[in-house]
Amino acid sequence: MSGSANRPVGRRTFVLGATAAAGTALTGTAHAAGFGWTDDGSNYVVDTGAQLVFRVSKSTGDLTSLVYRGTEYQGYGGKNSHIESGLGASTVGIRQSGSTILVSVAHGTLKHYYAARSGENNVYLWTDKADASVSATRYIVRVKKGAFLNDEPDSYTYAPTAIEASDVFRKPDGQTRSKHYSRRRVMDYDYIGWSAGGVGLWVVRSNHEKASGGPFYRSLLRHQSADGGGLYEILYYGQNQTEAQRFGLQGPYVIAFTDGGAPSPALYPGTLTTPWADSLGIPGYVPARGRGRVAGVGISGRNTAYPYTVGLANPSAQYWASARASDGWFSITGVLPGTYTLTVFKGELAVYTTSVSVSAGGTTTLNTIAVPASNDPSNASAIWRIGDWNGTPAGFKNAELMTYAHPSDTRAAPWTGNVVIGDGQTAAFPCYLWKDVNSGILVYFKLTAAQAAAAHTLRIGVTTAYANGRPRVTVNDTWTSAIPSPPTQPNTRSLTNGSYRGNNHTFTYSVPASAWKTDAGQYNVLRIDVVSGSGATGFLSAGTAIDAIDLLA
Repeated sequence: MSGSANRPVGRRTFVLGATAAAGTALTGTAHAAGFGWTDDGSNYVVDTGAQLVFRVSKSTGDLTSLVYRGTEYQGYGGKNSHIESGLGASTVGIRQSGSTILVSVAHGTLKHYYAARSGENNVYLWTDKADASVSATRYIVRVKKGAFLNDEPDSYTYAPTAIEASDVFRKPDGQTRSKHYSRRRVMDYDYIGWSAGGVGLWVVRSNHEKASGGPFYRSLLRHQSADGGGLYEILYYGQNQTEAQRFGLQGPYVIAFTDGGAPSPALYPGTLTTPWADSLGIPGYVPARGRGRVAGVGISGRNTAYPYTVGLANPSAQYWASARASDGWFSITGVLPGTYTLTVFKGELAVYTTSVSVSAGGTTTLNTIAVPASNDPSNASAIWRIGDWNGTPAGFKNAELMTYAHPSDTRAAPWTGNVVIGDGQTAAFPCYLWKDVNSGILVYFKLTAAQAAAAHTLRIGVTTAYANGRPRVTVNDTWTSAIPSPPTQPNTRSLTNGSYRGNNHTFTYSVPASAWKTDAGQYNVLRIDVVSGSGATGFLSAGTAIDAIDLLA
């Protein structure tokens, strides 16, 4: 279960700031019965004074216990909750300042923090990654077996047969399950977790300011296995990554317990404010007064059939917001000072970019952004078009299913089958093409005598590729294109683990008039092959995801 996010990620006011001495214990007056911390010899034991008690290992910084209303929820397979796969030997300290307790963890150049607030059943977490000495940036909350059960796409408790890489499974009924099958982009959720028996356990994500991949990034959010379950905050996973890692302090993200309902909206990344953390002395912490805002009056030249998103990105940070459907107005707040590339996306397709500068405490106001007609490939006059240019495979055969299932899933329509223009071609054309599965698909179409007398440009838009798979085309067995160079794409699995998100790219082919049939009553035949010298077999052979295909007038 997860919460949807229809708000800009950048609207959260949170802070980052000066240094706290590790291991320094500060006393303070408890503001709820039992609020405070103790040392059991191996762990710092923090009582929020509400219904939550948690323990942090003094030697590793792992979260070793989460007891809510007297029941232990943390841990499976002898494993703790922690950064990546566990940091190992670390320097761990604790201090209390009034109604806040802060646990600090240092492991080489990586710093991590847990904070508790008096009377709250929440654990606030920050992670500060300075370099690549720790490979990924993820926090996993490991949940005991049997605490929560489900059979959602991203759960594989009931799927005993592994079919790919030991993390994709098939159930007896032929449906597939994997922790990768979250269905959701980052911008689509505020929290992830489970609810059962009057208890909800959630991870409320951060604003992903220091994450990589932008608003449309997809990654694993939770899983279940025979041992128990896991909830994730993924900031950099090294899978389907379209950007380099960003470093610095990220957070807070929140482990939240409830009486079964959703976590409070006050914790969501679009609304969370943490002025209580301003004085904690966390290195890299920038308070609200040290951040700025970008506001846009509107966006003209939009195709109102699609949602528009405005993103800000530079090597240090990323933010985004949804543009208002009526006029394209947008506002992105809580932005670190600096110069950013501002990108306007139609769906997930970039149609406009510019540069903006943000200052602390200031608002950068932009007049109406006019998207040139030529920036949207849908505006080009086409003889025929399969799909539309929106940066996704939406509308193509099996497209929706592929965000939560493996291509071999029994629910998938056949990946083969040719297409006749004018016959519901988008729904008939597969969203993905593989060298070893459905390469060589045929598209049949007719041209008028005047159209056949001229050369035309054929365009194939893709959203990602696996193993450098790219399309080579043949027309009427008389003309074959050159093999195009592969564009830059993520070098990990994508098409089989629930993500079509890579780098949008358009291949163009100049087809000479001599390639067309001269009889207007005859069908022309376009053959699309996937070519690559890489990849394995089957659904792990070289492949690509389709955005749109058209023949320009």
